[in-house]
Amino acid sequence: MKRVLITILCIICTAFSVGAADRAHTLKIYNWADYIDESVLDDFKVWYKEQTGEEVEIIYQLFDINEIMLAKIERGKEDFDVVCPSEYIIERMLRNDMLLPIDKDFGKTPNYLQHISPYIIDCFNKIDGSGKNANDYAVGYMWGTTGLLYNTRYVTRNEASTWGALHNEKFEKKIFIKDAFRDVYSTILIYLRQKELAEGKTTLDELMYDSTDESIADVEKFLKKAKKLVAGWEADFGKEMMTKEKAYINLTWSGDAVWAIEEAAEVNVPLDYIVPKEGSNVWFDGWVIPKYAVNTKAARYFINFMCRPDIAIRNMDEIGYVSVIASPEVLESQSDDELEESIDASYFFGEGAESVKLNPVLYPDKSVIERCAMMHDSGARTPKMLEMWARVKGDDVPLWNLMIIVVSFGVLLVLGIRRKIKKYRKTSHRLKRKGKKRK
Repeated sequence: MKRVLITILCIICTAFSVGAADRAHTLKIYNWADYIDESVLDDFKVWYKEQTGEEVEIIYQLFDINEIMLAKIERGKEDFDVVCPSEYIIERMLRNDMLLPIDKDFGKTPNYLQHISPYIIDCFNKIDGSGKNANDYAVGYMWGTTGLLYNTRYVTRNEASTWGALHNEKFEKKIFIKDAFRDVYSTILIYLRQKELAEGKTTLDELMYDSTDESIADVEKFLKKAKKLVAGWEADFGKEMMTKEKAYINLTWSGDAVWAIEEAAEVNVPLDYIVPKEGSNVWFDGWVIPKYAVNTKAARYFINFMCRPDIAIRNMDEIGYVSVIASPEVLESQSDDELEESIDASYFFGEGAESVKLNPVLYPDKSVIERCAMMHDSGARTPKMLEMWARVKGDDVPLWNLMIIVVSFGVLLVLGIRRKIKKYRKTSHRLKRKGKKRK
């Protein structure tokens, strides 16, 4: 309810602001809820004036579901200058010619895009944009993995090291699964295709495009068998159930896992997170400029500003997710000498990061990343996947979700809620750790 009221107030304020503001000197941003340190918005206005000599005002609006954002862009009735979709939506927007290329010549202003991890650049190169290179149209923002959050008091690491844990009757009614059909579908498909992967009959990248009737049926069969053990399908509350020991396993995202692990530590609940040995998906969100944008200059400067290492660090500290920026400053800020083991993060930070002490939940070891792949848009097959998801859960499709799908790509149903980001709560554990770093 609080989120709804905030959104309504934002819309009302926006309505008044648009009428009064000079649109040519106004930057309209559309971002995930609680996905930025909002103090950087005021800092951007000051920085933009310093760099260009121009004033800029900001209208900042929020969304919780990719499809809601996409529907507004598709209708062409919203002239957002910069938005933050996920990788499969970027793919769809490129295919449908909905994005403008990003001019990366900033003159005398430093180009902070050079700090983006080469791993992220490579992943964006894999986005299928129908001949368009996604790196010309999108700049990464945050990223993470999908895995299993588990209670070490009741679940061993070996038990949690496989997606087969979702069929372990030992955990009956102690399992929560993200209500996010793409993430769940892709991870389970990887688990089910281990033999084909081992024999070289397919690859992880190929599986991320696989939405055939056979694969959908196989995933449905697996999930229906797991259903009797599942306590609930959650969009945001799973991590809280884990901290309260109402559940022992949660199929979730790495950022949520970090929040839960640190929050649970304060009440002596031992949680950990693992990417199962069979493999998983990695997800990305990135900044794009829609074709209906008005202030493209401020939009591209804003994207550049968000890649400034100090700004990236502030955003990471605020929301708890991992920036795509791989500068030495970011590596230093995220290093923690109190960690017992080192990881190989050279894939992300480059040479010299082969053995560094980073949180392995946020920065997986290179060996983990090698068994992960990026999801892709399922296009016209999306309704089939949604129908399967609805059958597994046994739910009726909410009317408002149906309207989203009808508007955004003219088909039947939608149940998946995609990567709802809740504001990261700084626990005393993290505050103490940061205090030590500042000293």
